[in-house]
Amino acid sequence: MPKRTDRFSKAKRSWIMSRIRGRNTKLDLAMKKLLSKGGVKFKMYPRIDGKPDFLVGRNIALFCDSSFWHGRDWTKLKRKLESGSNPSYWVNHISQNRARDRSVNRQLRRQGYRVLRFWDTTIFREPEHCVKEIRSVLRSL
Repeated sequence: MPKRTDRFSKAKRSWIMSRIRGRNTKLDLAMKKLLSKGGVKFKMYPRIDGKPDFLVGRNIALFCDSSFWHGRDWTKLKRKLESGSNPSYWVNHISQNRARDRSVNRQLRRQGYRVLRFWDTTIFREPEHCVKEIRSVLRSL
């Protein structure tokens, strides 16, 4: 496949990437709204290992994962990244994110937390599923 070049200049791409934030994203704010409407008690951005987006109850670490940054459908995404610009950087970057996610899950479980991760598409398209699953875990504790 021919190598795709970026449609933006280096300066413009740098500016675009600098706008990407890790807190108070649309995804996190959508989950916050879901939890609030659902009457679920939570703390946003708790200071615990792994830096989950939410701490629900006393021991549910909840993460809101973006399909791109956390590598959903990894085989398909990897193929797409390999045909894009700077493929080695992006494949390595997303691979490291996925490995870190697995490591954080293990670490939090060892510390007694239940770990829940929801994909962005689930949060936006099936919000009732997210609340239902969170409530189910809360009941099981």
